[in-house]
Amino acid sequence: MTLFHFTGIKGSGMSSLAQILHDSSYEVQGSDVEKYFFTEDPLHDRKIPIYPFDEKNIKPGMTVIAGNAFPDSHPEILKAKELGVEVIRYHKFLGTYMKQFTSIGVTGTHGKTSTTGLLAHVLSGSSPTSYLIGDGTGRGVENSEFFVFEACEYKRHFLAYEPDYAIMTNIDFDHPDYFKDLSDVMDAFGEMALKVKKGIIACGDDPQLQHIQANVPVVYYGFDDHNDFLARNIVKTESGSSFDVYVRNEFYYTFTVPQPGDHAILNALGVIALCHYEGIPVEVVRERLSNFHGVKRRFTVMESFGKVIIDDYAHHPTEIRVTLESARQKYPNKDIIAIFQPHTFTRTAALLSQFAESLSKADYVYLCDIFSSARENSGTLTIQELINEVPHAKHLDIHHIDMLDAHGEAIYLFMGAGDIQKYLNAFKSHTEQEETA
Repeated sequence: MTLFHFTGIKGSGMSSLAQILHDSSYEVQGSDVEKYFFTEDPLHDRKIPIYPFDEKNIKPGMTVIAGNAFPDSHPEILKAKELGVEVIRYHKFLGTYMKQFTSIGVTGTHGKTSTTGLLAHVLSGSSPTSYLIGDGTGRGVENSEFFVFEACEYKRHFLAYEPDYAIMTNIDFDHPDYFKDLSDVMDAFGEMALKVKKGIIACGDDPQLQHIQANVPVVYYGFDDHNDFLARNIVKTESGSSFDVYVRNEFYYTFTVPQPGDHAILNALGVIALCHYEGIPVEVVRERLSNFHGVKRRFTVMESFGKVIIDDYAHHPTEIRVTLESARQKYPNKDIIAIFQPHTFTRTAALLSQFAESLSKADYVYLCDIFSSARENSGTLTIQELINEVPHAKHLDIHHIDMLDAHGEAIYLFMGAGDIQKYLNAFKSHTEQEETA
């Protein structure tokens, strides 16, 4: 049997795919940097070997799946080519793998991971479903009918896929290190739409998605009256939201989601529309929506000695705004403390004023140094430039995490796509030490 070696196995998609292949009885191993990432936990749970990057990891007879963040000049990839070992890029492998299922790609600038996780959870209540979620979670299920996966637009990688269905959550300008402008992003999604084989479920409230053209039916969902799947009579509480769904202006059913925020309702509408299209029993959909507990690092709530701490992946101004709105719904009588770490210099520079506007919705703002990534190692921008744009914002150094003590039993919202968790963990440790001292 083929041994799959993952170069960059701790990447969120790579980790998920490794789990799927392992669950499907393939032999799997991988390599990465030795720094800890939360995406490696399920790999350890499955006892999948993880090695430091080294060309000696590459042996004849294996197949190398290479993460998209690593260039062809990476030592392991060079060694594989020297030995005549097959090297397949992550997105190319995934595009071929999914053809054996009814495949559903979830794409959009924001909301992909949460919607993918929700869809996988709901469909699993009806039929065997394998899934790949961008939070580093994957599962291969025997005799799967459906394959649910997150389709990322970065560098147009999602053009390697030809899914049966696509759920499109929104289109916004992001990844300025690759896309030139919003029009360039639109072009990429337009190309992707033409690759879908059965149907597209799109958020009709998003002005960009109104322009999507496809060779298959496009079904729209949202709050606006023109949508095919429409949410009405919305009731929001601290424990979530309930709403009536109308299908082409006829009442369909009442649903409840335990996650706060308008985006949680929209995500659910996309899933409801897809399930309606595929004939999934509405009672199954209702029950599974109501007991979905979310995905990793998307509004993950924890408590530490009376303090509520929330971990969230928000790293774009739009995501910060909706995350803050969710916190207001769930904790209407508490101060919201935003602790944000920008991710990449190019994104921070391109969206500086939008970041400032979104962050200003918090009661207090602390900003961490900009996190570089495998995409870019340095930049001339500093966090001070964002601090200058946000009224009363302060710089947070991990060695002075006690600055946050001034806010008592508030809501501490840690946001970012880098290593913001080290700040969160430092704050938790500090809180525990203070309480036990």
